[in-house]
Amino acid sequence: MLTLGEIQRGLRGFLEASPHNSVSERRDLKIYDEPLVGVASARDPLFETLKESSVIGAHHLSPGQWLTGAESVVSYFLPFSQRIRKANATATGLPAPEWLCGRYEGEALNDQVRGFLLLEFVRNGCRALSPMLGMDPFRRGDEGYERLVDPRVVVGRLTSNWSERHVAFIAGLGTFSLTRGLITARGVAGRFGSVITDQRLDPTPRKYQEISEYCIRCGVCFERCPVGAITHDGKDNELCNDISDQNKLLFAPRHGCGLCNTGVPCEDKRPPARRGKGSRAAAV
Repeated sequence: MLTLGEIQRGLRGFLEASPHNSVSERRDLKIYDEPLVGVASARDPLFETLKESSVIGAHHLSPGQWLTGAESVVSYFLPFSQRIRKANATATGLPAPEWLCGRYEGEALNDQVRGFLLLEFVRNGCRALSPMLGMDPFRRGDEGYERLVDPRVVVGRLTSNWSERHVAFIAGLGTFSLTRGLITARGVAGRFGSVITDQRLDPTPRKYQEISEYCIRCGVCFERCPVGAITHDGKDNELCNDISDQNKLLFAPRHGCGLCNTGVPCEDKRPPARRGKGSRAAAV
């Protein structure tokens, strides 16, 4: 059986050894720094909360719906390297080429990280599944990951049947920002992943009470957004996706923006947590 320490060391070693953790055409641009790892119980009641229409919706599948006998969900955060972050922090209007590489090649590497972690559990005699890959070596016929538009919520709001950010929140990795990103101990600029397993691991503690406890609501992300999609009421996902699609026309196959995740106080660290009235699991 794997321990949390072995999982952390395994992911760190995988990234250090992977030739895909750099982009050679950008002069060997490093993509990810050392990952953060958390664990949630597959029976955590917050997974059922995600099914509420005010949070994500009934189409969000619980760990046990993905994998029969699920016991734990391992969630991780891959922080973008300083070079990627700083390049985008100085960009305005359009994202930096370094960020686009990190977003595109970095997500391809993230899929490899998911696969590596899945196979590590299998090699250690456990069943495991990665919802984002739709991989279950022991069962066929799963619908797999799918982006959906829930007709019960605001038109144009994109939701999914497995939210990596919400899973990371449940696993104690961080809380939400006004950008809808998740602020971790290593900031908000990076990518998330997860694997469900039937191995029982001790959950990592959630050292917060509110869904947005680490967001200081400074408003710097408002100024960084090129289309004004972010306000104190949150983010207009439709506007955000529009600018990402427009950037794909310019930089295909790469796409994205990420300006609101860089050049902000929560870019690579957790700002001092604000205190206030508690909230529920997240209407994001």
